[in-house]
Formats: sequence, C-alpha cells, structure tokens
Amino acid sequence: MRCQPRYEQQVYICLKNVQTCLLCDEPAEAELPMCVACETELPWLGDQCQTCALPMPAVGLTCSECLLEPPAFEQVVVPWRYDFPVDSLITRFKHKAKWPFGHLLADVAGQYLQHRFDEGLPRPDVLLPVPLASKRLRQRGFNQAAMLGRWLSQQLDLPFEEQALRRIHDTSAQQDLDAKARKRNLRHAFALNPDTDVKGRHFALIDDVLTTGATAQALARLLKNAGAARVDVCCLARTPKPGN
Repeated sequence: MRCQPRYEQQVYICLKNVQTCLLCDEPAEAELPMCVACETELPWLGDQCQTCALPMPAVGLTCSECLLEPPAFEQVVVPWRYDFPVDSLITRFKHKAKWPFGHLLADVAGQYLQHRFDEGLPRPDVLLPVPLASKRLRQRGFNQAAMLGRWLSQQLDLPFEEQALRRIHDTSAQQDLDAKARKRNLRHAFALNPDTDVKGRHFALIDDVLTTGATAQALARLLKNAGAARVDVCCLARTPKPGN
C-alpha cells in the first residue's frame, strides 16, 4: 500500500543529482534542472552600461543617464536581458508562486555571480533584499527578492539580512509608472532598521528585475547616507530602454 499520493508532474528536486530540464523536459546533463542547450539559449546580457547594465551597442560604454547623474550604487550585476524565456519564468515565480523557476534562476545567477567574483568583482559584506510593500506582501504571500537573497546567500556563502530595509509607505505598482513618476513614487518610501550596522560596509541589493533603477537608487542613497562604503545591485534581469 502506498503511503504517499501519486504525483505525475515534474518537480524541482533540490539535490545534487541528474534531473529533467524544467524548460524542455529533456534530461539535464548537469546538477541543475536545466539542460545545456536551454542554458545556452537564455537571453544573456551582452554589451552593457558599465554602471547600470543597460543594454548598449558596444562594450566599455556608460549610458548618458549615468554620465549626467551618476547613481548612488556602484554597479549593477545581472546575467540576463528581460526577454523570453527569463521574463516568463520570473512572472511565473513572482505572480503564480512557481518557486522552482525562481530557485532555478537563482542557482544559475549564483554561478554567474561567482564567476564575476573570480574575475575581480568585490564580494559584498552582506546581501539585502529589496523590501516589498506590506499590502503586496499580504496579497502575494512572499517577497520574491527575499527568497532570491536567501538562495544566493546559501550558494555564495554570503551573509543575508532580510530585515535591514523596510518599506514604510505602500506605493503604487512601479511597472505602471514612467521613470519620473517612479522616482516621485519612491520618495520617503524606505527606511533602515535602527539595529542595522551600515557604516563602512559593502552591500548588495537583491531584486528580480531592474527597469529604470529608481528603487535601487532610492535604497542605495539611503544606505550611502547612513555611511555604507559601497552599494551594488544584483538582479536576475535588466530591461532595455522603453521603445528599444
């Protein structure tokens, strides 16, 4: 007699064994549930702004916005463009609670980050997730940035402080606003936990997608004003400029 219910669908087996690719259902040749072909065809971000990672036409360029108004963060570190299938995987993870897709993306992104560290990118002292508005957190049931931060913390052996940043005002959804409205929307939206040790530390903000960078800028400015030595931004995907 079976003591477990039958389940015929694919699940993400969080063990170091050969699995089936979550994208194409073919056998995965590595420990992750993604085959080499699907990983190769992901929309890897190529030439980009050296500061905000905006897709650029050539290597070694800095976008006009970062030149005119340098952001409070030092650098955005991101593996992919916000394009198919990464955009679909993030949407299913964030809005439909399909956690295996988020875990998979975090694992591959963690490998990318480790490669960047090996190439000389300074390792942060601590990872901080972008806080979610309380209303949205109640509706969704989880903060996707916090989940990504926990997974990356374990993979990269970096400290993770989930409660260091707080969103003290519920704001309108950022995706419905243009760049100027996003900045106004985030004015005075965040605060530091009084117990957070900031002075002289190097932080990495964790989020799923970077669009205009308004949220990252607001949080980085908050941390720098409190004495942080450096703030980087680590996310899964970067959108291009609207209209591009």
